[in-house]
Amino acid sequence: MAMAWMIPIVGLATVVFAAFLAWDVLKRDAGPPAMQEIAGMIFEGAMAFLRRQYRTIAILSVFVAVAIGVIVGYFDESVNHGVLTGVAFMIGAICSGVAGFIGMYVAVRSNGRCASAATRSLREAVAVSLRGGAVSGFLVVGLSLIGVASLFGFYSRILGNDMADTPFLIVGFGFGASFVALFAQLGGGIYTKAADVGADLVGKVEAGIPEDDPRNAAVIADLVGDNVGDCAGRGADLFESTAAENIGAMILGVVIFQLTGKPEWILFPLVIRAFGIIATGIGILSVPFFTKENQDPMTPLNYGYYVITAISICFMALVTKIMMGDHWHWFFFCGLTGIATSVLFVYITQYYTAGRWRPVKEIVQASRTGPATNIIIGTAVGFETTLGTALAIGTALVVSFVLGEHSNLPNGGVFGTAVATMGMLMSAAYILSMDTFGPITDNANGIIEMSGAPAEARDITDALDAVGNTTKALTKGYAMASAGLAAFLLFSAYLDKVKEHFAKDPNSIYFGKDLTTIPFPVDISNVASFVSALLGVMIVFLFASLAIRAVGQAASKIIEEVRRQFREDPGIMAGTSRPDYGRAVDITAKAALRGMMAPGLLVVGAPIVIGVAFRLIYKAEILKALPQTQSVGSGGPESVAALLMVGTIGGVILATFFNNVGGAWDNAKKYIEAGLLQVPAAEAGVTVGDPGVSAGDSAGWVTLGKGSDAHKAAVVGDTVGDPFKDTAGPSLHVLVKLLSTITLVLAPLFIS
Repeated sequence: MAMAWMIPIVGLATVVFAAFLAWDVLKRDAGPPAMQEIAGMIFEGAMAFLRRQYRTIAILSVFVAVAIGVIVGYFDESVNHGVLTGVAFMIGAICSGVAGFIGMYVAVRSNGRCASAATRSLREAVAVSLRGGAVSGFLVVGLSLIGVASLFGFYSRILGNDMADTPFLIVGFGFGASFVALFAQLGGGIYTKAADVGADLVGKVEAGIPEDDPRNAAVIADLVGDNVGDCAGRGADLFESTAAENIGAMILGVVIFQLTGKPEWILFPLVIRAFGIIATGIGILSVPFFTKENQDPMTPLNYGYYVITAISICFMALVTKIMMGDHWHWFFFCGLTGIATSVLFVYITQYYTAGRWRPVKEIVQASRTGPATNIIIGTAVGFETTLGTALAIGTALVVSFVLGEHSNLPNGGVFGTAVATMGMLMSAAYILSMDTFGPITDNANGIIEMSGAPAEARDITDALDAVGNTTKALTKGYAMASAGLAAFLLFSAYLDKVKEHFAKDPNSIYFGKDLTTIPFPVDISNVASFVSALLGVMIVFLFASLAIRAVGQAASKIIEEVRRQFREDPGIMAGTSRPDYGRAVDITAKAALRGMMAPGLLVVGAPIVIGVAFRLIYKAEILKALPQTQSVGSGGPESVAALLMVGTIGGVILATFFNNVGGAWDNAKKYIEAGLLQVPAAEAGVTVGDPGVSAGDSAGWVTLGKGSDAHKAAVVGDTVGDPFKDTAGPSLHVLVKLLSTITLVLAPLFIS
């Protein structure tokens, strides 16, 4: 098995490298006592919430693991399969939780150290924040690689399961990771945006005080939320992405393995992931060499990404050449397609969310006439973003499928799309590092503001914070693109899972046949398939509704609490009294944990209910008009396939809208706050000295900045977009893959 030896070595080396990065960050100066006090409050609040959240998730996970073991064991008529699937689920859940918890621990400890570094140099601040984020990035991909590879080796070599069957047995690992990721992303997303909305509306809009002002009781809750949402939540999200997509690609390689007898086709996803980690490590270490004082901090981060991309292309050529023999060049170009797609999404996301392009500027101009026009134009921009997403994902799938088909291997086209997905995920550790860079720099900015650090340090953290907003937006675009490619990959894996069941069923007309010869059409003209597809899209929108509503309800509680503190203690605004930060943190935590339950249970339960319902309808012949075909897709399997196919498409498109419109609204507000909105004084109808109005660069022009009516309108738009981009959007990434993993694991339930 060529190059398989790389997998355990790189997996362990990744964990060691993450430990080195953590050591490098934690040994640095934590700053003066004022900084340490604020950083300590953030750490205490974040860890308290995370412990409470993971305790809830752990209880749910145990119940689900037992239920999965029983269901799979009974309907698959194999106690062994049930036990192994349940065990894989728990291991996936534990690894996902550990990756998120440790990554967030280091990220929170990095906040104060980044603030301290900013008092000395930009270069040191970039190094601290990026390396602090990289701990999470490398732990996520490392534990995912170790978990999947260890389970595959143990189940196939130690327990003696057939190598072709083993990928189907370890699907539970991906399901467990997805299950934890869903609740982690939901709970963290609800927490962070409830606190953010509450802090902004009461602080900026009502009280007219700056962001991160220590007089605002919701500030600490807001800073805590950045970590539990963007660090722990996004870490769990990308952990389940790498796990589920690795396993899905391994399942698609089974068909080619059965023809060629070469296990390389099954192990390829793990090997290429290992080489992606190596490329990312080199890229991370190269960033300080590109960093100079008084430059845009995004520049060295971009250079690091370009280094990773170039090395990844070389590694893709090497691995495909060694593992795929005469067919290597076709699959190399499939991988290249995936890598190119990841780069393309970086630019698509920047175009729609960065302030220097038309979409954000359009929203800025709309803010001059009030919050209504800001929201109208922003919504239009958000809907427009789906065009680029659909074209990019669609083109990548078509190109990689056609290239794979030219290999003339069975299932070659579908496996080509899997290779493209693996190519895109080669840089996953770096993308997650840049994502976690965002909350670290955001918190550092808050610590600088609250501790009264020198203005020069604030200039550095302001620049880092602005870049952090961009990197967080890029991560969401990248995650959504990978989810789009993975949607087809995992849908194809589900079809193979159903075919594999019938090929092993002695009572089936397809018993003993090759998977490529078993038909499984999804006929959308079939009323059951159409209704299932309709319900699949409904799940996506209802899920988003529940998530956004949870943010609104939690934010209302925070707003009431901050108003109460201002009202009952006038000394807070005067600066003579300290707000009760702890109460605001506690209120937000309780509201977030309550709010995550309903949308989470909807996603887990709805596909099961729909699949079983239509299977029972067919078996009982309740609807005589429903066609019974000779395909294995009749009844439950076909209904679930329709739900999965259309539901994931709906999830990809809606998440794209949420992510990009939220990012555009956020940066439109920051564009105004940066003093970049200049208009003729006569046209603006204001004069210098009005709230938020200052002299422009040219005679007769004014600058509309913080405190102006345009800024207040932009704050409202940003507040509307907060639960879109940081709660509903990222959670939909998980939903898309959870729908696939849950149907993969429970396929026997829909068939029997």
